[in-house]
Amino acid sequence: MTQTPTTHSRSAERPARTANGILMLLLGLLLLAGGPLGIAQDPENGLVILGGVVAGVVGLLLLCGLYSLQPNEGMAILLFGDYRGTDRKTGLRWVLPWYSRKKISLRVRNLTSDKLKVNDKRGNPIEIAANVVWRVEDSAQALFDVDDYAAFVNIQVDTGLRDLASHYAYDHGEEHELTLRADAEEVAARLREELAGRVKVAGVVVDEARLAHLAYAPEIASAMLKRQQAEAVLAARRLIVKGAVGMVETALLDLGEREVVELDEDRKAAMVSNLLVVLCADREAQPVVNTGTLYG
Repeated sequence: MTQTPTTHSRSAERPARTANGILMLLLGLLLLAGGPLGIAQDPENGLVILGGVVAGVVGLLLLCGLYSLQPNEGMAILLFGDYRGTDRKTGLRWVLPWYSRKKISLRVRNLTSDKLKVNDKRGNPIEIAANVVWRVEDSAQALFDVDDYAAFVNIQVDTGLRDLASHYAYDHGEEHELTLRADAEEVAARLREELAGRVKVAGVVVDEARLAHLAYAPEIASAMLKRQQAEAVLAARRLIVKGAVGMVETALLDLGEREVVELDEDRKAAMVSNLLVVLCADREAQPVVNTGTLYG
């Protein structure tokens, strides 16, 4: 005989039926004070004594049902473990004293995760951390669908970061490929979407998620720094050569248009070579003065 697996029942927040606490406070104090006063006026009358005791007990019970809520706080109301709703009204509130209560904060929270050592899409070890802004949206799910919603969010942030890093290279991805360092906005949107799906079961929404730390792991940081420096030098050289070619081309055109000197193809090639050496060299060129003829 096979057993049917039990399914996870999802909770949903609903308003609780509560009363104004100020009125109940006044009524409770009135009964609590009126009972002994009535007994003191006629201590020989058994009915008066009974009525005074009952009034005092009722007043004490009324006071036991009081609780207060600040802005962006909620109180989950339960009756012998059965969820009866959540009260979000601020101020002094009251509910029947045999109802149990669980307070939960609905305020925005800020979480900065620990630095994780993970591998990016290319397998390079990197250090990554995130800053996440989140809040409880459904108090019933947060309290009853997960064991500890704050710890649940922390674990899901770490898991989401590991998954995110495996889909992107740290930098220098393929053509039109997003990278962790160069495309911060797109990566942040992907992280927020990833975390929103993971923490939805806990009644939590993610308002913002961004990378707070991103770096190569220490064991490869020096090697990657040298690579970045080499790439920067190559990019600078490429820009210098491109500019030098344009300057040489302009110089040849100006010489031809102004008819300053006529150069054959071999002399043009020699002039281009000399100008490029002068313009692209690391050091200042040493001039050589030719006192002979141009073709001597």
